Amino acid sequence: MQFSTLVSVLALLATTTPVLSRTSHPHAAGAHRRHLAKQQARVENAVLKREIEEQYVRDFPARAVEPKRRRTVKNRRGASCRARTTTTSASAAETDSATPTPTDDSAVTATGTPTDAVAAEIETASSVESESASGVPNNQYYAPTQAATTSSSTANAAATSSSTSPAAAAATTAASSSSGSSSDLTPNGIKAGIAGGDAYDQIKDHIGWWYDWSAVPSGHSGAPIAVNMVWGAGTLDGTDSSRMSAFKAITTPPKYIMGFEEPDCSTQGSANMDIATGASVWNSVIAPWKSQGSLLISPSMCHQKAEEYIQWLAGFTKQISTPFDIVNLHINKNSMEGVKADLDYYWSVYQKPMWVTEFACVDDSSSFIPCTDQGEINSYINDIVDLFEADDRVYAYAYSNGEGLGDVWPMTVNGALTQSGQTYINAVSKYH
Repeated sequence: MQFSTLVSVLALLATTTPVLSRTSHPHAAGAHRRHLAKQQARVENAVLKREIEEQYVRDFPARAVEPKRRRTVKNRRGASCRARTTTTSASAAETDSATPTPTDDSAVTATGTPTDAVAAEIETASSVESESASGVPNNQYYAPTQAATTSSSTANAAATSSSTSPAAAAATTAASSSSGSSSDLTPNGIKAGIAGGDAYDQIKDHIGWWYDWSAVPSGHSGAPIAVNMVWGAGTLDGTDSSRMSAFKAITTPPKYIMGFEEPDCSTQGSANMDIATGASVWNSVIAPWKSQGSLLISPSMCHQKAEEYIQWLAGFTKQISTPFDIVNLHINKNSMEGVKADLDYYWSVYQKPMWVTEFACVDDSSSFIPCTDQGEINSYINDIVDLFEADDRVYAYAYSNGEGLGDVWPMTVNGALTQSGQTYINAVSKYH
């Protein structure tokens, strides 16, 4: 039947049927006309759809006979939706029923069947739904507003402050529990110092203290405080013996007294003492000065953080009658991570003010290998000075000019200032 003929038949029905229905109900005529109008629209749509499909078959005969493939629709966020089948969820079915049937040739393209328009509608709806659920457009990255960024920065700053405050408070408490005041724990109020008298004349205006491993440092004068030291038990060799004699001859209470030089090691330059001997010498030679106002500095450990396994200082602490006021560290590392690990260990165990009486750039991961690259040394010096100055647990630190540190690290060579020495002067000059 042609479309024009069908329309004529429907028109005839529309003019005759209401007369029959008017006798049954006064509102039946209007309702029946609305019903017929809907029927007519459905028929017209069905006929038009059929004509479109027939036209598609004529234009694309090869595609018309292809089996229909299952279609997977993806939204813009990349999440796969299920293919439209009879088991599709109710929400998908509602979307299908709400999607209008194509009514013109624009719904048909050379790359798809008329039902592709429905799939496109579903894809759009899925994208909009996903976008609405997240509150963020699917094709955009979330960028926090300035207010959000400021709030986050404030929160981070507060977290950082809260995490560092306990350490600072504990350092203050530890300082107050020591014999001297907090200001006394840092010589002349300046943390920086030198181990050995090398480059003293060039750096004296920027340091608060120095020492040369002797009982009574000599050869230099000026504002920096010369720190007295009991190097060993006085029995290792002639130098050790003379140093002990010199210390016992002191009559005026020293401001600071430094304990033994690496008694936990037997290598050259170390005091090599057993714990019992060390405790005995401490109790008889060093401890009596505390009652006269001297601040006592513990022995230094050759093993650095490995003291946690050796336990020389731990055992020594249990055997002495008078505790030390300051923990003495030697740090020979080539990274700030290693430096921090040493500091953290001694702080966690003793909770006392710390002096780093020797530091040097050394690879001690498997042996004792001094750094030789000038660039690495310069960076190390600048970084470690900044670290010590910023750490409230560290009250003093000294550049080591001891033996076995190679040819590049020493501050002077044949009396002349080296690049390493100048780098240290520049680094501490920022603070003093």
